[in-house]
Parts: sequence; structure tokens; C-alpha cells
Amino acid sequence: MDRVIAKKKWTTKKLLTILGIAAILILITASYYFTSGKSRLNVNMERITISEVRKGTFQEFIPVNGVVLPITTIYLDALEGGRVEEKFVEDGAVMVKGQPILRLSNTDLALSLVNQETSVYNLLTQMQIANNAAQQNTVTKLNQLTDVENTLKEAEREYSLNKKLFAEKVIGSQEFKKSENNYIYQVQKKKLTDEIMRQDSVTTRQSVEQARELYQRSKATLDLTRKKVGDLIVRAPVDGQLTSLEAEIGQNKNKGERLGQIDVLSGFKVRADIDEHYISRIYNGLSGEFTFANKTYKLKIIKVFTQVTNGRFQVDMEFEGEKPQGIRRGQTLQIRLALSDETEALLLAKGGFYQQTGGNSIFKLSDDGKTAYKVDIQLGRQNPDYYEVLKGLKPGDKVITSSYENYDKMQELILKKE
Repeated sequence: MDRVIAKKKWTTKKLLTILGIAAILILITASYYFTSGKSRLNVNMERITISEVRKGTFQEFIPVNGVVLPITTIYLDALEGGRVEEKFVEDGAVMVKGQPILRLSNTDLALSLVNQETSVYNLLTQMQIANNAAQQNTVTKLNQLTDVENTLKEAEREYSLNKKLFAEKVIGSQEFKKSENNYIYQVQKKKLTDEIMRQDSVTTRQSVEQARELYQRSKATLDLTRKKVGDLIVRAPVDGQLTSLEAEIGQNKNKGERLGQIDVLSGFKVRADIDEHYISRIYNGLSGEFTFANKTYKLKIIKVFTQVTNGRFQVDMEFEGEKPQGIRRGQTLQIRLALSDETEALLLAKGGFYQQTGGNSIFKLSDDGKTAYKVDIQLGRQNPDYYEVLKGLKPGDKVITSSYENYDKMQELILKKE
């Protein structure tokens, strides 16, 4: 008798088919989940930095390095070239105005001085001789004038007398005419002598003036040469400290060559280097501050050097109010240079997130602190510590400010503790 064999409902083929369909459905579902929804990533909270957005006082400032310098530095240059013969002081000496520092020698200048002195003395002698000759000539001319005047008076007397006698017919016309002609001659001679005296006086005066001017010019040249010889002794132009002296005995120094410098000790200034990016925003009067010996001091820009070298330019700053005690030349200060006034703003701590997002987005923590999701933000001004938040966040929000290098393309982070 035949036995009926029951047909199996779950064959191996059917089971494999069902499993294959299920695997495809799971793959499709997973693909849809990971591609159509938000991209998520598990993040260890110990590896991120969480900052809280808060209201506070904001001031835009930049950190700059400043070097303490004397308020005034006087450079010593060789006014005349020469050989260094003697040094009176060394580096670091405190100088008084006019105090000698070193002595140079210059044989050419010394010879020029001797020649100039000889020339001046010769001119002086010649001028004295010319003056004596002019005086003698004047005396001679005056004697001649006296003789002419006396002769004219005698001729006038004789002419007047003969005129009366001729009118009374005591003398003849011949004798009267002779005295008249003589009188006219003496009058003309007197006029000529007066003109000669006048011209001689002008000529003598001009000669004397020319000789005096030549002598004065030569004497001025001599004084200048003497001053040049005197400049071979280099002296301190002001009271101060000799901070460098670049001269050794036996060295030859050219005219105009730098010999050293003197720092005026009446005060200090600070010279700071600033990136050229800020050159349009830096001007006289901007203030800054620095900390020295656990105390804060203020500075103010007094001069801007607009020449840019290697992408940087310099400013000079002076102390405002109390000056720090114990500060020294050459000391470096860390200065916070303010570019704006203090204002109330929404503050966000600076961090590495900015490098990946450009400040356009940030991960904001949920209320329970278990997740963080990306939100769009807008940042404004900044200083070394904070960004100014213009849009996208409110006070009390907690955000991730550390670097987004490994998850900058994620939309949501699952925060976990190890």
C-alpha cells in the first residue's frame, strides 16, 4: 500500500530566497537611513572642548610685541675723518653734555689750519700797511688842499684890492687883469683839488672796505678750520648714557662714519612691530596695555612709521599715567593694542572650529547635552580671546569650539563618555 509523503513547506531553496530578500531589504533600509537622514558620528566628550556663549564686554585688540627704548637716542657720527688717538670713556658711561669721548688726529686738517692762520696774518699785515699808506696819502692831499686854499685866499685878496685900485685909476688895466686871471685860476684849482679829495676819499674807503671784507672772510675760514680741528675731539652732545662706542685706538674713521650713540635717560618709549594687515586702522592716539610685575600699565601711540618691511611696520608708544619701575632698555613687552572701544556683545570663545567652518557654522549641544547638531551662525569682530556673535546663538548656548577636522561634514554628533 502506498504511503502519502507530506510536502515540505520550508524547503532549503525557499529559505535561501527569503533570507536573500530580507538581506536586500535590510541593505536598502540601512542605505536609506544613512543617506536620507542626518549623518551622525559618535564622539568622545573628553576629546572635545565645550564653551558657553555669554554676554560680556568686548573690545577688539591685537597682541603685539614691543621693545623698550630710551625716549631719545642721539647718534654720534665723525664730523671729521681721522685716526683714533685716545678714548676717554668706555661703553655704559654716564655722560655730561660737552664731556670728551674720544680724540681723532688728522694731519691734513692740522696743516690746513696752519696755512689758514698764516694767510690771515699776512692779510692783516697787508691791510695795516694799506691803511697806513692811505692815511699818509690823505695827509698829503690835505696839505695840498691847505696850500690851495691859502693861495686862493691870497689871490682873492689881491684881486679885490686891485679891483678897487683899478676903479680909482691907481693901477693900470694890465696889473688888474693879471690879478683877476690869477684869482680865476686859483678858484678852478680849488674846485679841482676838492674833486680829487672827494674821489680819493671814495677810493680809499672802498679799498679799506674790500680789504676788511677779505680779512673777515679769511678769518671766518680760519674759525671754521679751527672748529673742524676742534671736532676731532668727539664730545657728548647731551646728558645721557653712552650705550655703544664703535672705535678702537689706531682705527681710521671716515667723515660721517657712525661712532656710537647716547641714550637720554629722562624716560623710555616702546617701539612695537605690527602686521601690515592693520596699517589702515593704526593711528596716533590708539591705546594699549601690558602687564609688568603683576600690574597693568597703559601706553599710547605717538608715531606711526608707515614704511612696511617684511610684511610689518612699526609704531612708537609712550607711557600714560603711572610708569613701571625697574623697566630696562631692550626689554620686550607683550602689548594688547586696542582697535575699538569696549562694547556689550555676545561672546564666543575662540577655537579650532573656525579653521574648518570659516565661522559660518558650529555644533550646538542639545538641552540634555547628549547630542550636538550643526547650526548656521554669523560672527563679527574678534580679538585673541573671543569672537563677536551676530546671529545664530543666544546667551547660555553650549557649543563645541575645538577642531572639526574629523567630522566637519557631519550634521549631528552623539556625545559619549568612555
